[in-house]
Amino acid sequence: MEIDFLGVPNVPFWLFLLLAVTTTATAMLGLITGTAGGLALLAVMANFFPPTLLVPIHTCVQLGVGSSRAIIMWRHIIKQTLIPFFLGATIGAIAGAQIYIALPTGILQGIIAVMIIVLVWSPRFTLIGTITSRFCIVGFAATFIGMFVSATGTMVASFVAGAAHTRQNHASTMAGLMAVSHITKLLAFGALGVAFSAYLPLIIAMIGCGVLGNYIGKYLLNKIPEQWFRLTFKLLMTALAIRLIYAAAKENGLF
Repeated sequence: MEIDFLGVPNVPFWLFLLLAVTTTATAMLGLITGTAGGLALLAVMANFFPPTLLVPIHTCVQLGVGSSRAIIMWRHIIKQTLIPFFLGATIGAIAGAQIYIALPTGILQGIIAVMIIVLVWSPRFTLIGTITSRFCIVGFAATFIGMFVSATGTMVASFVAGAAHTRQNHASTMAGLMAVSHITKLLAFGALGVAFSAYLPLIIAMIGCGVLGNYIGKYLLNKIPEQWFRLTFKLLMTALAIRLIYAAAKENGLF
């Protein structure tokens, strides 16, 4: 029988180490590509945690990783997006808490996937309305849906790409906005009485490793040509959308 490392329930040393190293890699990936890091980490964690623990723990880790990234790259953030996104996220968290785990995940995944493909390859849709109205709505949608599927950064990234002039703008603004979304979600989870304090040693270790990944990713991001970043972003977002469509179909019994 394997011993729980540092008292973390059902997490032996090898799994603790695996999750810490994975967080470093996904944080680096998330900063370089402008998306995908949170989803990649979620995919790994889903193999070891039940959904009721997976979403809150993943949210905690991503809050720590995203906050540190926003601090590191603060001067590049598109700051006029923050307040409207926060207002939308707050309403989304309150609304999502009312029906937590009551909506079919497969349908939500399918909607997100189709929206991602449309927004990435038809970027004019990400420029409809004012920046204030757009990001207020995006904040609401991302946080509301995030109460059920956690990793909604791919949806937010499409709108950030439309507003960002450089890859540094994109990476830093994504970090800031998702940190806001994660804060509101955690407050909602707390109000619902979701308890995950026993996992704090793991969460702290994963955040620390994520900060390391951010510094490595920032160094590499500055070496990447802007055109390469934009193309890679579009291709990666499309691949993630296809994965979501498959997951949605599987969830609804089509596979």
